[in-house]
Amino acid sequence: MARSDVVRRGPERLRVGIWRAGSHVGYLAPVGEVPPPTADMVRHCCELLAARGYDEVLTGALSPAEQRGFLDAGFTVREPLHLLVHDLADLPPNRPAPLRRARPADRDTVLSVDGAAFPPFWRLDAEGLADALAATPTSRFRVAVDGGVVGYAIVGRASRRGYVQRLAVAPERHGDGLGRALLIDGLRWLRRRGAARAVVNTQVDNDRARRLYESLGFRMAPSGLAVLGRNLQVPAPAR
Repeated sequence: MARSDVVRRGPERLRVGIWRAGSHVGYLAPVGEVPPPTADMVRHCCELLAARGYDEVLTGALSPAEQRGFLDAGFTVREPLHLLVHDLADLPPNRPAPLRRARPADRDTVLSVDGAAFPPFWRLDAEGLADALAATPTSRFRVAVDGGVVGYAIVGRASRRGYVQRLAVAPERHGDGLGRALLIDGLRWLRRRGAARAVVNTQVDNDRARRLYESLGFRMAPSGLAVLGRNLQVPAPAR
């Protein structure tokens, strides 16, 4: 089965797939600039996932408006997230750092860095990394190297909005300025490509990441995001 596909019902669209390779956890997320899904659409997609043998389903990071249909279909909050915003008007100069374009041969090491930097719930597998790179029409994938890959960043642009898709540095290199250098590089690329604003989300308990973002001019958005989930073995609420 493909990693994911798009389910359409009238004007509604949801991406349906697998949360992580080899798991029995499905994945649901809105697609593009479309209205938030209704509870009926969410229930329909959950029925498809249950028929495919999934026991549970998780969403992407959803805004409060996007969450409504999922909550009405029996989902609950699994991971609250901070949402931070940068208007890209005032950026520091690039920092001297051993950065270069990522190569296909780097991907296994990138995933090792990712696995060391994030708790299990948030770690990427190979398909998740590919999804992060394909999430926007254009993206920039850079690595920090010191004898090998010790950090990486993926940023993407869709229209005039920029997204910090992923930023990770090997724990033993925390404090060396590599995360800052990767982030500045990505933000400056977004501005050169015409983005007017960049957004990033992070776990509410990841104080290190939040301090880094805020030190470079990100500000906390009034409303955060959340990953929602539902046990597919439990019937959905009545329609």
